[in-house]
Amino acid sequence: MPATLITNIGELTTNVDAAGDRCGTLRDAAVLIEGGRIAWVGSAGDGRRLLEGSGFGPSTSSGTGGGAGTGSGSGTGGGSGIAVVDAGGRAVIPGFVDSHTHLVFGGDRADEFEARMSGTPYAAGGIRRTVAATRAASDDELRRRLAGLVAELHAQGTTTFEIKTGYGLTVEDESRLARIAAEATPEVTFLGAHVVPDEYADARDDYVDLVCGHMLQAVAPHARWIDVFCERGAFTPDESRRILAAGVAHGLLPRVHGNQLGHGEGVRIAVALGAASVDHCTYLDDDDVAALADSDTVATLLPGVEFSTRQPYPDARRLLDAGVTVALASDCNPGSSFTSSMPLMIALAVREMGMTPAEAVWASTAGGARALRRDDVGVIAPGKRADLVLLDAPTRVHLAYRPGVPLVAGVWKDGVRL
Repeated sequence: MPATLITNIGELTTNVDAAGDRCGTLRDAAVLIEGGRIAWVGSAGDGRRLLEGSGFGPSTSSGTGGGAGTGSGSGTGGGSGIAVVDAGGRAVIPGFVDSHTHLVFGGDRADEFEARMSGTPYAAGGIRRTVAATRAASDDELRRRLAGLVAELHAQGTTTFEIKTGYGLTVEDESRLARIAAEATPEVTFLGAHVVPDEYADARDDYVDLVCGHMLQAVAPHARWIDVFCERGAFTPDESRRILAAGVAHGLLPRVHGNQLGHGEGVRIAVALGAASVDHCTYLDDDDVAALADSDTVATLLPGVEFSTRQPYPDARRLLDAGVTVALASDCNPGSSFTSSMPLMIALAVREMGMTPAEAVWASTAGGARALRRDDVGVIAPGKRADLVLLDAPTRVHLAYRPGVPLVAGVWKDGVRL
């Protein structure tokens, strides 16, 4: 695979903190990709000099004409050349890192959305409808839907994503969901503790035993993470602690759904266990915020949920001002946030949650990487994975400034143009 030079970048967001600029912004920049990694980052002028001294005959794609279209180029000299992409003064950012999704499922819950828009309040119980539809779906049906959603993610600039189980809730179904998810991403989360299924409504202790025992043993070989929905209508704090401890004992890393529907112990449980992330964080008291600020646990905010459920948006400004690391994620799922759009999350975070555009872009890239404890993505720097997004816009601000407009002009994953 030939090297690729993306040059004439009007604004490059590297996320390498420099002189107080957490986004590490470079103007009139260039990026060299080799072997699926970032090989060099610098000025466009230095990029031209690099080409002139390389001895290669570059094949240039101007990226002009038709607005969003740019070609990757094809090297000359028997494939040994450098392919050049001219960004034409447009912006480049790291690929989005969506650290919270539920992409493997069956069925549809559009009627619930319609009811909520007519005033019916959101409740966690709707998950059981998706459980029934997912159990009834074949592996091929689940794979086809997953492939379609992954294509949506890629088209909107997401290059790294997590997938949770949680719509099977039997040993066999949770295991197959994890296996199918692992075909699309290494970031698979076991969420057998999503809700208590109907067949265990009068025997929830037995279900917790199952999650901590045979179900965990079946899923653990296919997963990296263990999660629990610590919330009224789902799992109690004591149940949550037990389930997370069992996952850790099997080598899985903890993360938590917490503080979504009301005040609770989710944040404090996550911090006490050293969880990578606690997700939702809608209802926080001062002790919750202080605990997050004094920890390495990321507060992952999911504004698509509030958009879809009419719940209050979390107060990102409060968290950021306290020094908490914040991530943004889509929570793509059929019930409470059926969107795969990280640009939409940025626009909502800026409009509704008190974030600046720079903070929202950082949270959806480097912040998401921290929520997955990854240091190879979410950053454009030598040695990191070559996951980049070319925007059909001069700055990253346009992701919030022009909501709903398809601004992704090009996506590279591991150095390959998608």
